[in-house]
Amino acid sequence: MPRNSEQARPSRFGLGAQRRLVRKADFERLLGEGSRKSQSGYALYFLMRVNGPPRLGILISRRHAARATVRNRIKRCIREAFRMEQAALGALDILVRPPYGAKPGAPMLARLREIFTGLRQRT
Repeated sequence: MPRNSEQARPSRFGLGAQRRLVRKADFERLLGEGSRKSQSGYALYFLMRVNGPPRLGILISRRHAARATVRNRIKRCIREAFRMEQAALGALDILVRPPYGAKPGAPMLARLREIFTGLRQRT
């Protein structure tokens, strides 16, 4: 049996291609038209859609962390917090820019979950 995205059963908690923002046009739309919320150094841009799953985009540069391994760990924390809170977000596109010098780990994960929960209540 072929395993392509149409035939594969969608993962309830995963972050498949349908739950990620990857196109430059989507990033620009959120930066230009989306609402902005800053909290604890995190900048979140979000925009409601008509339907569909919530989608996540991450903006992180070398200025956030010089080492690629640290940047990747920061991205993993952001994705994990989103994955845990995505069920209640609805049809929302979210773009996250972490603060400069952010340290990945459990405190970052807990803070991001709080921010996503607050975002859910705000929309």
